[in-house]
Formats: sequence, C-alpha cells, structure tokens
Amino acid sequence: MPLLDVVANNVWAYSVPHSFMGLHVGARMTVVKLSAGGLLLHSPVPVDEPLAQELAALGEVTHIVCPNLFHHVFAADVKQRYPQAVLHGPAKLASKRKDLSLDAVLSETPHPDWGDDFELVFIEGSMLHETVFYHQASKTLIAADLIENFHQCDHGFTRWYLKLGGLWKVPGWHPVLRLVYLNRRKARASVTRILEWPFEKLSLAHGEVITDNARNQVRHGMEWLF
Repeated sequence: MPLLDVVANNVWAYSVPHSFMGLHVGARMTVVKLSAGGLLLHSPVPVDEPLAQELAALGEVTHIVCPNLFHHVFAADVKQRYPQAVLHGPAKLASKRKDLSLDAVLSETPHPDWGDDFELVFIEGSMLHETVFYHQASKTLIAADLIENFHQCDHGFTRWYLKLGGLWKVPGWHPVLRLVYLNRRKARASVTRILEWPFEKLSLAHGEVITDNARNQVRHGMEWLF
C-alpha cells in the first residue's frame, strides 16, 4: 500500500501521529512535484526509509518548507536526510530555533523554482507567522494552521476539546487558539486575499484533508475573524 495519499495531480499528503499539549492532533506533510522537477515538502514530518523510497520514486527533494513558527519540529532531521534541499522558514524562526540553519526566508515572493507553481499569502497580524500556499495547477490550498478539520478522533480528551470548541466534524479554528491573532484587521485582509483564490481542495496539518468545496469551508471556518 502506498504511504502517500493523493490529494490532487502532483500533490500528495503523509500523516503521522503527533501530540500538542496533550492533544492528539496529528501532523500532515504535503508533498508537491514542482514544474521544475523537484519535490517540495511542506510542514515536514519524520521521513523513514520506506517513505524516503516512495519520495525518491517521485523525484528529488529540493525544498523543505516550515510554513510557520510551529511546524518546524522535524525540520532538522528531514534536512539531515536531504542536505541538498533548500530549507525555508519565517524570518523569526531563525531566532526561535538557533540550532536550525535556514537557507531561505519564507515570504510572499516565490522562490525561483516555485514561480510557475504557487501564489503565496503571508497572514499578517498573527503570532503564527504563517505563509499559505496556493498550488495553481491543481487548485489546491496548502496550509498548516489556517483551520483544522476533525471528523474522527480516538482520544477522549482531544474529542472533548474539539466538541467544546465547536470543531467536532466542523472545519474551523478553536476559540482558545484565536488568541494568536493579535491584529484581526490585518489578519482579515490576509484571509480575504486567500479567499480570492479559486481553490477547490485544502491540504492542512491537523484533521482530514478537504477535497470538496474547500473554499466555502474555509470561509465558514474563518467567519469568526470577520
């Protein structure tokens, strides 16, 4: 059985168990085959030998992206496996992870290897410092912590937390985590730009990938911001 799940043409996802503050939220890495030929790993997770072989069959890993200030935990290990790959991350990640040597600062200006593949929006006014990717060819939005989308969870405490926040089987962002948006006016402007993209799917880090009507689901999940 393949380890990578197909999200769209030239877009795959790989999920692993992951806990944050006792919550079993999982983590997902999105893999994109660039038009230039290499592979981009968005929100890196551990890459073992079976996964490495499957990636190698798709192409050479040329870029590793930490999309915000929190999705960097496994970046050093993945970079060690792929030392030739360019490691990207937010400017402030360099001070947060002094042990992590970034090769490029992530911004709304695409890397030359990405110019024909992505449009980017940096979400202003948020402590996450996240840059969201839009893969134009497949109409797929790629994000880490824009929204979450849980339709199943075997961990009782996590399920209780999701239900309490109104997120059980409903895409959105937990009320507790909304505190990371320090300037909602700026954040609204950024999210408005994201919603202008005609994306149909969303590969996200926590919960299930949204494969149908993603734009409306993101709009609904971010209504609290407006």
